[in-house]
Amino acid sequence: MTTTSLSLPAPAKLNLFLHVTGRRANGYHELQTLFQFIDHGDTLHLVARDDGRIDLQPELPGVPAEDNLIVKAARLLQKSSGCTAGANIRLEKRLPMGGGIGGGSSDAATTLVGLNHLWKTGLSIDQLATLGLQLGADVPVFVRGEAAWAEGVGEQLTPVELDEPWYLVVVPPCQVSTAEIFSDQRLTRDTPPITLAAFRRHGGRNDLLPVVEARYPEIRNALILLNNYCEAKMTGSGSCLFGAFPSRREADKVRARLPATLQTFVAKGCNRSPLHQLLYKAA
Repeated sequence: MTTTSLSLPAPAKLNLFLHVTGRRANGYHELQTLFQFIDHGDTLHLVARDDGRIDLQPELPGVPAEDNLIVKAARLLQKSSGCTAGANIRLEKRLPMGGGIGGGSSDAATTLVGLNHLWKTGLSIDQLATLGLQLGADVPVFVRGEAAWAEGVGEQLTPVELDEPWYLVVVPPCQVSTAEIFSDQRLTRDTPPITLAAFRRHGGRNDLLPVVEARYPEIRNALILLNNYCEAKMTGSGSCLFGAFPSRREADKVRARLPATLQTFVAKGCNRSPLHQLLYKAA
């Protein structure tokens, strides 16, 4: 029986630390970071069609369909594979835009992986990750679906096994422009490279945090608040903040103490992406 539709997760990620170790001549930054997935995210409903059209519903406010990474990913897969099929794609959006938890990148990766499966285009994970890099530096980690130590611009990935705690994630009421943060003259760009072993022993920081705090008082205030209950960290370029807990009960207890006006959620850390857990159950 031929599969003609799929409903797949596009999970969020957290950067457990993020160091900026240099800057390339082309303006891109050299990074070191550690990615882990959480079991919370968007959902994409994919239905194959035979006329080559890519129809995405609903459109995101301020983002024309053809500029959406989901549509770009579908078009890129069509072009690269020679596939003439199309798709109706419905997006259930839960992840905040400008939150630093990978919403757009994860949506693009789920589109590539899901349509490769649906259209039977037969590309390998390596090939899909290479396509994903054309869409954004964070897309390959979502395509590969494994918690990873990352270097380069974030595309040089080494799978890692990490503890899988419960995370309390706080979503301050603002969107952060990644481009603005990376272009800020106050950003530290010369953190010495470390090893995974050194991170496990001593931890790391987010080099973007001082710049983000200076620009966004909402994030600074939420960070101060969360630090009362745990070691609060910022993921990516923000705005989302998080703390790790040994159990859901502990995370929920702290969540209940935070102001009801502050958007929060609790999710489980995952070393294997929920997308891969669902699509490759036999693997």
